[in-house]
Amino acid sequence: MATRPLLSLVIPAYNEGAPDRLPKSLEDITQFIATQSYEIEVVIVNNNSTDNTLAIAEAAAEAHDYIRVITEVTQGKGAAVKAGMAIAEGEYLFICDADLSMPIEEVVKFIPPQLDNFEIAIASRELPESRRIDEPEFRHIIGRLFNFGIRILAIHGLQDTQCGFKCFRHDIAQELFALQTINGWTFDVELLFVAQQKGYTILEIPITWIYKDHSKVKPFADLSKVIWEIIKIRWNSYKGIYE
Repeated sequence: MATRPLLSLVIPAYNEGAPDRLPKSLEDITQFIATQSYEIEVVIVNNNSTDNTLAIAEAAAEAHDYIRVITEVTQGKGAAVKAGMAIAEGEYLFICDADLSMPIEEVVKFIPPQLDNFEIAIASRELPESRRIDEPEFRHIIGRLFNFGIRILAIHGLQDTQCGFKCFRHDIAQELFALQTINGWTFDVELLFVAQQKGYTILEIPITWIYKDHSKVKPFADLSKVIWEIIKIRWNSYKGIYE
């Protein structure tokens, strides 16, 4: 690109071809971009999808020159996000879940002029101004228990580390993602842990969040893997890998 866009939306995508997921999200995103005065790029990272995700993404890229599509062969949301962040060119790089459980219009809360002079800003469903829509109570309880464990074992002070919408200043993203070792869905715990170790300020931004079923995260089934990955993060820190 001749000039750096203000914002890059990085969307990891694994089997997101259902009409109410990536296709609907891309429709919402293109409508949003059409109303904005600043330049935005969209980076879709196909992560070995076995459905029509790649075809949907490539069709969108043919229709809109601000959309780019790449494929990451290492399986895992963390691997897909890392690949997308490596090529994203925006001044601010925004991780965006493919189902858009956060309405795309909320992204303006994370960039100038609404937010300026920051390093990292993460979406939070737990602040007084946040809104959670249609979420089953048991899922909320599970999320709070997970966050409690994260705050004890790895990250202090943040109320919602696992919401899938996070914004990084370009230079900060390049530094942190180069140090990422986790390919699974706790990759963002690693990134935020390293960011705190380096003294970066992490802002929590209240959002509206809409619960959508068919999540690929299985809290109980994945619990042992999550614990192992957190141990790995602490061990990496002890060995100085993040320094």
